[in-house]
Amino acid sequence: MAEFIKIYPENPNPKAIQKIVSVLKRGGLIIYPTDTVYGLGCDITNIKALEKIARIKGVKLEKSNFSFVCKDLSNLSDYVKQVNTTTFKILKRALPGAYTFILPGSKNLPNPFKKRKTVGIRVPDNAIALAIVDALGNPIVSSSIRDEDDVLEYTTDPELIFEKWNKLVDVVIDGGFGGNYASTVIDLTDTIPEVIREGKGSLDVI
Repeated sequence: MAEFIKIYPENPNPKAIQKIVSVLKRGGLIIYPTDTVYGLGCDITNIKALEKIARIKGVKLEKSNFSFVCKDLSNLSDYVKQVNTTTFKILKRALPGAYTFILPGSKNLPNPFKKRKTVGIRVPDNAIALAIVDALGNPIVSSSIRDEDDVLEYTTDPELIFEKWNKLVDVVIDGGFGGNYASTVIDLTDTIPEVIREGKGSLDVI
């Protein structure tokens, strides 16, 4: 049974954040708020946790399109090949924000992702998500929580999320109601940015 932890986004409680980081470090899975929809996440360095998320999502880890949630652009070079000035300006303009940027993956990617040519990078504009990643000291691997409902693609109520997911994860964070629009996905691997999915983030950034 998962733990249900209330955290206020205006001022995330450091003790609660540390508790969540401890769960992540020992290979636990969390459901946490972002600036778009709620996400399912784990420590990028924990292989067993990565495999658990892949099993839950019904995908092969090597072929998954999970995004890497970072606290800012400082550890971008750990996972991404050097980007040109134009690309960097777009990233600076858009992040933190409701975007996932597809960028060319570097040779330093964690083992399960070594063969990936690209990686999705996310810096959400959400104080809880950023505090977790900051305290953890490295990105978390993340996937949106989808809903089978035909009308609403994403569950927005943390209590309903807890009801549905409490046997699959270790912590569900209640950071208030989530959104029902996913991030805007933009591919920056070529000279001209390509919009893969239009979501919450405005296209004005490109």
